[in-house]
Amino acid sequence: MYVKKATLTDLDELVSLFDRYRLFYKMPSDETSCRNFLQKRLERNESVIYIAFSENHEAIGFTQLYPLFSSTRMKRLWLLNDLYIKINGRGKGYGEALIQKAKSLCRESDSCGMMLETDIDNFAANNLYKKTDFALDKNHNYYTWDW
Repeated sequence: MYVKKATLTDLDELVSLFDRYRLFYKMPSDETSCRNFLQKRLERNESVIYIAFSENHEAIGFTQLYPLFSSTRMKRLWLLNDLYIKINGRGKGYGEALIQKAKSLCRESDSCGMMLETDIDNFAANNLYKKTDFALDKNHNYYTWDW
């Protein structure tokens, strides 16, 4: 297994993983839009994407992080927005490896930390985040606004 920072040369593998990720969240398959979305993020340096590969170079999973800033801490804060592992890679350490790479990004960029959210009933993800030392925030309310 190895994890690397994704570049435009990884776009084909990323599109497939990203489309599966969206399907997991009940979104329709749309590889063309996935390609356009990911290509823009990479070209514009608007996110950092890590991709995990098996020993036989199969793309198994990815994580995508977006930069934010904490005004109170006056530092960068990363949003781990996406994490997906193909079914055949689950439970084999790929998720942990991707999170460790994301933690390294936090350290290297002198950020104050990383935040994420996941569904309450996404038991595998919740267990992974607890296992990798994320703390469930019980002190703050998070609100969303969609239009």
